[in-house]
Amino acid sequence: MSKTFVQIHPKDNIIAALTELTKGTVIPHNEDEITLVQNIKQKHKFTTVDLAIGEEIYMYGVLIGKAMLPIQKGEAITIENTKHASADFNESNEKFVWTPPDTSKFEGRTFNGFHREDGSVGTRNYWLVIPLTFCENRNIDVLEGALSEKLGYETVKDFAVDTDALIQQYKAGASSEEILNTPIISTKEELAKNRLFPNVDGIKFLKHDGGCGGIRQDSEALCNLLAGYITNPNVAGATIFSLGCQNAQIHMLQKAIEDRDPNCKKTIHYLEQQKSASERLLIEEAVKHTFLGLIEANKLVREPAPISKIVLGLECGGSDGFSGISANPSLGYASDLLAAIGGSPVLSEFPELNGVEQDIINRCKTEEDATKFSKLMRAYSAAAVAVGSGFENNPSPGNIKDGLITDAMKSAGAAKKGGTSPVAQVLDYTEKIRKPGLNLLCTPGNDVESTTALAGSGCNVVVFTTGLGTPTGNPIAPVLKLSSNTTLFNKMNDIIDINAGTVITGEDTIETMGENILEHIIRVANGEISKAEIKGQNDFIPWKRGISL
Repeated sequence: MSKTFVQIHPKDNIIAALTELTKGTVIPHNEDEITLVQNIKQKHKFTTVDLAIGEEIYMYGVLIGKAMLPIQKGEAITIENTKHASADFNESNEKFVWTPPDTSKFEGRTFNGFHREDGSVGTRNYWLVIPLTFCENRNIDVLEGALSEKLGYETVKDFAVDTDALIQQYKAGASSEEILNTPIISTKEELAKNRLFPNVDGIKFLKHDGGCGGIRQDSEALCNLLAGYITNPNVAGATIFSLGCQNAQIHMLQKAIEDRDPNCKKTIHYLEQQKSASERLLIEEAVKHTFLGLIEANKLVREPAPISKIVLGLECGGSDGFSGISANPSLGYASDLLAAIGGSPVLSEFPELNGVEQDIINRCKTEEDATKFSKLMRAYSAAAVAVGSGFENNPSPGNIKDGLITDAMKSAGAAKKGGTSPVAQVLDYTEKIRKPGLNLLCTPGNDVESTTALAGSGCNVVVFTTGLGTPTGNPIAPVLKLSSNTTLFNKMNDIIDINAGTVITGEDTIETMGENILEHIIRVANGEISKAEIKGQNDFIPWKRGISL
């Protein structure tokens, strides 16, 4: 890749600046030359030809906008001179032929995971504590206070302070010198070694603001999502709190669990507060049953599993002008490798597939899935327009500042996370991932809502690409952050796991970076801790099916 500019596709009539380019710079282009008529910021794009008002603008080989003003050859495209435009699509899928990548480096590879009775394999082993309604959030807090620290699961960034040790010294009549010599600092690693249940990675408390009020469909979707978390391979069992009168009833959750796993053998303990004699007895019962559940969960140990058991969530957020050039296509290559091996990569964020629908429809293995995807996209788009916020409103101020000026441009780059493989199945929100190969999952573009949904549909690892930086994580699925540029990786190294900026500088190719990403995924599946886990980033936001771009 050039170190100063790149044209992604032969059809493109704009070029991306990989570095700051000054006015007057001469850019060789095919048999021609382009003289820049203004300074071009890094990550932004300039035209290869003169464009009249209304002329189409292409990047990644797809329509991403139209000129609102005359644009000179060598001039930057901006929100002032360019408006969003995307290609239409139809439901018929064309014949698609895929050439899988060379997977020889990964043949026979395994990771040590937690084998579940349904045949899935977890990369982590968690116990969940879940309220069916926001009315139970306080009880969740009480249970967390009673269990987390005492069992060694307190969330700390780098170290913990043991004030209890000083209290014990004081009560024992220790001198000032003895108190000063008392060790009270423990690292996360030391705390983990002191856990009562070393084979249980943690207890996760999924507080939320749903379950009652709103519309009935919100509570149904919430029960489906929570059932997805309980049946996720990274979960051993759960303690469920119900008030009793809310919309999200226990029987709804039980039915949702049965739909996903008719023979579910996981330990799930249900408590209904309005049937309990007192709050004290409710908490006492919850603590005791959770403790017994942890004893059983601790009996499970990591054992070898083929990497085809990895269900990989593909996510992005805080994208920049390099995301679709380095991080996303590199993750797409890792996705193709995993799909070719028999694993299940999962592409989400349907608002960020605007403009590439036909390509995805053509990749669907069945007409049924092609039609389902088309209907979901049209319904989402129509609902967004109905509330005055169409897909063209998707790019955030941060996206625009860093070179993503139309939704179609952002979408074409975001879709690169899904690689080039055939689409094995199209799923609506909360539907369970059941087929190997690339899956499409309908989620909003909101980063946390989408990541929450990926884990709810069965992902046991997530890779999250970013160009601007984000601390997002998930309670049960380890989330790996992949930066699109080296500046971000160096600046936010405490939250970024992998740097794809080396693709921009030419140190890596898309292919070598994709292989590096898959190697990192395997290490995390094997138990290596991600930066989001170190930070205790347990973001959990259910989607209420409103318009969320």
